[in-house]
Amino acid sequence: MNRSKILEDVVAGQVKPEGTVPQLRVGDTLDVHYKIIEGDKERVQVFQGVLIAQKGRGINKMITVRRIVANEGVERIFPLNSPRVEKVDVLRRAEVRRAKLYYLRDRQGKSRRLREDREGSKAKA
Repeated sequence: MNRSKILEDVVAGQVKPEGTVPQLRVGDTLDVHYKIIEGDKERVQVFQGVLIAQKGRGINKMITVRRIVANEGVERIFPLNSPRVEKVDVLRRAEVRRAKLYYLRDRQGKSRRLREDREGSKAKA
């Protein structure tokens, strides 16, 4: 048995089941429900923002979510298979032509908005 096969077997038990995380695309507006532990208390905090990047696969899959708070951009990187990420909801889909939306960091005002995705207008392969 080679190393990669052994690693896949160990990691297989830690990856979240297929249906728990929705299909995510760059440009989606997401609600990420994240567990916060403060002292002995535990609560769920929702981080709402635009998915600007995805990287990794399997257990290492990470998403970068960006939102604007008090005219200041805030980005968080979430490991999707972390037990702290309780659930991810897709609120809105946008039509984008890039794999990474880092250009949104330089935008101000209305140019920061993404065009709403028109389902069914393009032939999906």
